[in-house]
Formats: sequence, structure tokens, C-alpha cells
Amino acid sequence: MILSRTPYRISFFGGGTDYHSWYQNHGGAVLSTTINRYAYITARNLPPFHKEKSRIVWSKIEAVGDNKDIEHPAVRSCLHYLGIADGVEIHHTGDLPARSGLGSSSAFTVGLLNCLRTLQRKPPTKKDLAIEAVHIERDVMKENVGIQDQIACAYGGLNRVNIENNGSFNVLPVRTTLYWKRELQKHLMLFFTGVSRTASDIAIEQIKAHGTGSKDTELHAMRALVDEAERIITKSRGDITEFGRLMHESWLIKRSLAKNITSDFIDDVYNKAKDMGAIGGKLLGAGGGGFMLLFAEPEKHYFIRKALGSLLWVPFGFEESGSQIILNSRA
Repeated sequence: MILSRTPYRISFFGGGTDYHSWYQNHGGAVLSTTINRYAYITARNLPPFHKEKSRIVWSKIEAVGDNKDIEHPAVRSCLHYLGIADGVEIHHTGDLPARSGLGSSSAFTVGLLNCLRTLQRKPPTKKDLAIEAVHIERDVMKENVGIQDQIACAYGGLNRVNIENNGSFNVLPVRTTLYWKRELQKHLMLFFTGVSRTASDIAIEQIKAHGTGSKDTELHAMRALVDEAERIITKSRGDITEFGRLMHESWLIKRSLAKNITSDFIDDVYNKAKDMGAIGGKLLGAGGGGFMLLFAEPEKHYFIRKALGSLLWVPFGFEESGSQIILNSRA
């Protein structure tokens, strides 16, 4: 039995510059962190005396006679990619809902690859996990995805990721102090809007804009915010609230990239939070729903939570481990 634990991620700045249609011409950069909320996956070889060949447990329970008949696209694709024809049993559970802007799909793919590679006695590096997860999601499953989620979930931590035109990347841990990291975390709030959506569907309009150049100015501005935000949290002194103001600026740019990124409901939530003292914030992931991240001085948090009482507030902390195997009974 193999058990993996893979963190979800929060993307602060640079989202959109990690799509192939953008970085192949301009390069890209993102600033993100993983959090202590996880996707858990167990995998084992299913003994041959069962009626079914493989059993997959996620939001559905699948019992199939052939692995090619597995409905879950990531499971089916990973088994095929790794050449696993034997029967397997795979279980997934997560701390937070899927399709919510926290990189849950990539956390699943990364965690599954980590399990299956370990089951094959071929433990992967973090870079292996990120590269293979990108290949599975983008090239095999044909999803409209960037590459930041797979990298963040595999590596873990508060990082700047630079993306070259050819798709190669460098993961650079942000060189900040423990004090500044704690201050940043203290100012952040996470709320679930209750709206789930598929990131690939939301991203289509944004990707089309990359080809026309109609949003080049906005995306270059979002890329520049990565540099500004990194400077703020790596200073020995300064005003951490500047980070929140940049988040507000980034949200204004992001919501202009495509019509389906926001909605009247999302705008109302954001405006209520601003009225109660939030300095900035953003909808996480491709947009359309999911989780909203807010930045506010700690003494304002009570009033924001009260104003957004219909939404689920999710406390969290930063984490630095990335995808890990936390149980390996075959070792």
C-alpha cells in the first residue's frame, strides 16, 4: 500500500503567463505558495482473486474489467502512460472540494504519479513529478491548463517560478524571513464561494486572446507584479499591506482578461469584503468561482467574516514539503 499526500496551492501573481500559448513567445513567471490542505491518494496492486480487475474510488466507485475502461481521465491516462496493465486499487480523498481554484486537479495527478511510480519502485524527483503531470494533463488529457499548478504541488513552499519560452522552469524559493512569512500569512483569508467550475472551460477564452495579442498589455502587467510582490516580501523592512494593494491591482487586471472570470455574485462578495476593510484579494485559479483569497489587516478579519457569513471561511497555513509518500508498506 502506498499513500501520498499532496498540497493544494494558492497563486498570488503571474497567473495566465504559465500557459504554453503565452510563455512560448514571452516567457512567464508566477509567485505562489502551497498550503496545509491536501489531496490524499492510496494505491496498491489489486489481488487477482477479485471479480474486477481494478477498483477506483473517488466521487464515484468504479469496478472495471480492463484499465482502459476506467472513467476517471487522470487515472486512466496515468496508468496508460506508465504502462501499468496489472489490476490496481486507487482511493482518493481531499481536504477541500475539487474544481475550486486551488490546483486540486494537479494535486490529484501529481499525487497519483507519486504513488504509482513508488509502486513501480521508481521513486520520482519533484521535477519528474511536475514534468510528467504537465504532460498527462496537457498532452494526454488535452486539458487547457498552465504549468504552475503541477510545479507548485510537486515542489511545495513559497516560490517564484520562472518559465522559459521552451517550457523549462526554475523554482526559486522566496528568500524572505520567518517574520515576513508569518506576517503575510496573518493577513490572508480564504473563503469558498460555493461555486465549482472546470478550469479548462474557463481558460479557453483567455488562451484564445493569447493568439490575437488583444490582452498582451494586461499579461505583461501581471508578469511585472511578480517582481514587485517579491520585492515587498524580501525586504528587511517595509509595509506588508503593499502586498495586498498589489493583489487588488492584479484582480482588476485579471477580471478584464475574459468575461467568464467573474460574475455579479463574485463582484458582490469582493465589494463587501472591501467595505469591511479588505485591502485586496482575488478569485483563485482560472476564475468563475471556487475560492476567494483576501488580504486584510488581522483586526479587520472578524468584520469581514461577519459580512461574508454565508461563505465558508477556511483557515490555513503555509507548507513547504510538496507531494510526499507518507506510507510505503512495500519499502
